[in-house]
Amino acid sequence: MSSVWHDPCFAKSTVHGTVKEKPGFNAGEDAAALRKAIEGIGTTEKTLIDILTQRSNAQRQLICKAYQDATGRTLCDDLEGDTHGHFEDILVALVTPPAKFDCQEFIRAIKGAGTNESILIELFASRSNHQIKAMCDAYLAETGRALIHDLKSEVSGDFEKTLLILAEGKRVESTNVDVAKAKEDAKILYEAGEKKWGTDESKFIDILCHRSVPQLRQTLVEYKSLSGKTLQESIEREMSGRLEDILFCLDFFFLKCVKSVPAYLAERLYKSMKGAGTTESTLTRIIVSRSEVDLQEIKAEYKKLFGTSLYSDIESETSGDFRQTLLKICGEDGK
Repeated sequence: MSSVWHDPCFAKSTVHGTVKEKPGFNAGEDAAALRKAIEGIGTTEKTLIDILTQRSNAQRQLICKAYQDATGRTLCDDLEGDTHGHFEDILVALVTPPAKFDCQEFIRAIKGAGTNESILIELFASRSNHQIKAMCDAYLAETGRALIHDLKSEVSGDFEKTLLILAEGKRVESTNVDVAKAKEDAKILYEAGEKKWGTDESKFIDILCHRSVPQLRQTLVEYKSLSGKTLQESIEREMSGRLEDILFCLDFFFLKCVKSVPAYLAERLYKSMKGAGTTESTLTRIIVSRSEVDLQEIKAEYKKLFGTSLYSDIESETSGDFRQTLLKICGEDGK
């Protein structure tokens, strides 16, 4: 039993999620317990939380099927009708297939007044080719339109070029590192940036979007050896007169993602809680989507970066059943 959160493209890598498949799992029993919790006098939130946070997404999909077979209704519809607010949002996220969830987050990022670039960056820079393709397929099924077609209408300039390349899902995903190629790419980036009057963004876009993550990490090492500063520092210096340039924004986040996805997402979580008001949607998206992938590593990076635990910050910055659901997925340090 597998989940798109646990990408088969990375089956050989160690998965450090907090949510595992439940041994002795019985979809029918869980569906019956959820039905009783929802149809009884007053919803039993604890049952909803205990079951939906302690099963893998693949197991939750089997529960959804068993629930619909037994009731003629979808579990998602019943959760939406029986719960409210951020608690409803996170329960619905838990029972949504991963590709469909990413698709819905993409739609949320592009709809309304103004495009949410940070969500787009997070989705395309932290997902594998397989996950991006699954999201595109889900978008086509949901809207009848190609995701790339709608993306073109929402973004522009170098940001558009970059996201469109990432949305094709054709990044090299080999774990092999070619040091000579990394040195060559580092030189190209150096000559396109620091040694040139005005930055040649096309060179940055081509290399950052097509090379594998391990290859890019080596390129960052070679770049620092060549120039005496990190690529991120060079970008900040080159773009210092036009910080509003979307390419700067993209490179800033994307380079963080290349160096460490868990550290990048830990920072996103911190800012979602420590900014002006908690951004519950960011908490929900990252905690749910990384719960079977690398949430343990995100917790470790969070503690290293900010000197406090993700668990304790969730506990102090959120409330109610939403908080309890997040805490159950997150787990205390060492668990």
